[in-house]
Amino acid sequence: MKRALALIAALVFAAPALAQGAPQFTELSPPQPLVADDGSKIEVVEFFWYGCPHCYNLEPLLEQWKKTLPADAVFRPFPAVFNARWGHDAAIFYTFDALGVLDKVHRPFFDAIHRDHLRTDDPKALDEWVKSHGIDPKKFEDTMKSFSVQAKVRRAAQLSAAYKIDGTPAFAVAGRYTVSAEQGGSREGMLKAVSYLVDKVRKEK
Repeated sequence: MKRALALIAALVFAAPALAQGAPQFTELSPPQPLVADDGSKIEVVEFFWYGCPHCYNLEPLLEQWKKTLPADAVFRPFPAVFNARWGHDAAIFYTFDALGVLDKVHRPFFDAIHRDHLRTDDPKALDEWVKSHGIDPKKFEDTMKSFSVQAKVRRAAQLSAAYKIDGTPAFAVAGRYTVSAEQGGSREGMLKAVSYLVDKVRKEK
């Protein structure tokens, strides 16, 4: 009887939060280093993988949502790394960034993988794709193998573990909170939770 009453009480107290759709998230303890090592703004990080269909389907909504971020927040895409294949794709991301073409090719590269079935682990196909987008394949390959890019891939693997990311897409806010796809419940739910956390961090400053 006591257990039944306790369960009923828990449900009663939980009901208002459920009714209001209280955002679900995880608080990191201890907080983790910021991806860009810059605390001047509230950092919002999307952990993603180019091969992740859920990340790809999130892109259109994410592009619109980023425009709603307040001036004191900054958004950063960040390649999650769990294994060598994900590390390879993270190196592609950092190579785009190093060559100054990330903003131009990020979405088209997603399209090439999920719409046109580009295999990122096929060197010939990858060379043809980068060439078709005005990037010199030799320069691309050399940059991918460079110490700076490989160091960033190693750091991405370290931070993916430190932030306790176990799937993509996932978000982190200010190095203190994370939102998983399961916690968000939907693409819209994830972004709603992230917006809530941005406001929460601002109020806690």
